[in-house]
Amino acid sequence: MPPRSYHLLLLASLMLAGCGGSRPPWADGAMVRSEAPADAPPQDLRDLPGRLTALHNRERSAVAAAPLRWDTSLAAAAAAYGPALERLGRLAHSPVEGRTGQGENLWMGTRGAYPVDQMVGSWAAERRLFEPGTFPEVSRSGHWSDVAHYTQMIWPATVRFGCAVHRSAQWDFLICRYAPAGNVVGQRVP
Repeated sequence: MPPRSYHLLLLASLMLAGCGGSRPPWADGAMVRSEAPADAPPQDLRDLPGRLTALHNRERSAVAAAPLRWDTSLAAAAAAYGPALERLGRLAHSPVEGRTGQGENLWMGTRGAYPVDQMVGSWAAERRLFEPGTFPEVSRSGHWSDVAHYTQMIWPATVRFGCAVHRSAQWDFLICRYAPAGNVVGQRVP
């Protein structure tokens, strides 16, 4: 994040494991808030698929996971969920029944204040707490939810993903869908 004195950090994003129907207690998460300057340039969303693919595959390459392929149907599914998040005005995962076999990463922040690289970067930053192992025993903190976005990004069996940025009057939402879903209990994460 660029150093700006007006930033208030409540860093958050969340991810539903995609491995069961029950919602973990942290599923409603928090968000990144800041006051966007009046002269903030509009978010550049050109080549979103290429930028997001590069960001995800950089993380995957670091752990020798095969690269992800962009999937337009997963991107469309992610985009379709944006209006629901706008109505809620907060992060909440889409119902598992409506995205069978798909994992989901969510991010929310002040409209126009964060480039896509920082949105995804908040998920990638979870690597500092990541510890290779059998899911859910993969976090140095002892809480798998502290690394769940990152583990979904690097999940070895995931091969396709698609994302969308939804902009409301106040918030930007980044929604990414992954297939097959990651964060499966009992499976190894490198």
